[in-house]
Amino acid sequence: MLAYKDEYLPNYTYSDYSAWEGDWELIQGVPYAMSPAPTITHQEINLNIGIALKSGLKTCRNCKALLEVDWKVDVETVVRPDSLVVCDLPGRGPFLTKTPHIIFEVLSPSTKKKDRQLKFLLYQEQGVAYYSLVDPAGMFAEVYRLENGKYRLEGEFKEQSYLFRIDGCHFDFSFSEVFDLEA
Repeated sequence: MLAYKDEYLPNYTYSDYSAWEGDWELIQGVPYAMSPAPTITHQEINLNIGIALKSGLKTCRNCKALLEVDWKVDVETVVRPDSLVVCDLPGRGPFLTKTPHIIFEVLSPSTKKKDRQLKFLLYQEQGVAYYSLVDPAGMFAEVYRLENGKYRLEGEFKEQSYLFRIDGCHFDFSFSEVFDLEA
């Protein structure tokens, strides 16, 4: 098998990324095509997550729930989480530059490995307090909490609630609402 040296591989930046057509993520200079349009189930689950986050944050004046917004980590890394919570949002630019406190990724067959491995490490390294992987196939979610710089699995959730605590705000998040799909 032929091994490539890093200097032979392409390395892109945000300026390249911003000119591309279609949906992409850029992680450490490497482009990743986003999967074809998410399935109806994927979109329905993500919408339910957004609604539950917005509802849970009603009394928190500093935090906002956002769906599918670009987070520019640095000049070589731009990701688009399915849902997220950010506190003390500085302005309303074209992308987020502040580290989110909570990120939800809804898994799909084409992105599952990237979400479970590459993004898991990226979010952990960037100090995202909570990372939740939502599996539409099994109708469950895993919640990880950052503790001493490493993610620790808090549990798997189907119908239970989880208490998120961020920046002086706390709210119960009901996973039964996430998986309540209209037929």
